[in-house]
Amino acid sequence: MKVLKIGATWCPDCKIMVPRWEEIEQENSWLETEMVKVDEKPEIMNQYHIMSLPTVIFFDSQGNEIQRLTGEVEKDVLVKVILENKDK
Repeated sequence: MKVLKIGATWCPDCKIMVPRWEEIEQENSWLETEMVKVDEKPEIMNQYHIMSLPTVIFFDSQGNEIQRLTGEVEKDVLVKVILENKDK
């Protein structure tokens, strides 16, 4: 599974999510994540139809979007989504 994390340096909720993701990534070394900041790559907003930040998009092994979460999300919710979709 691949996880695309989309945020911005000026986004307060994005800053809150950083330590949560750091913990999740350390606990799940198999998880492939990528962080994209719209400050540096604004075209990502149109490419993935992003309406709010932060947005997290989960992809299956074929590259298909399987789930999307927006805003500040608790760590336990993120872990639940990851584990539910781990083998996809």
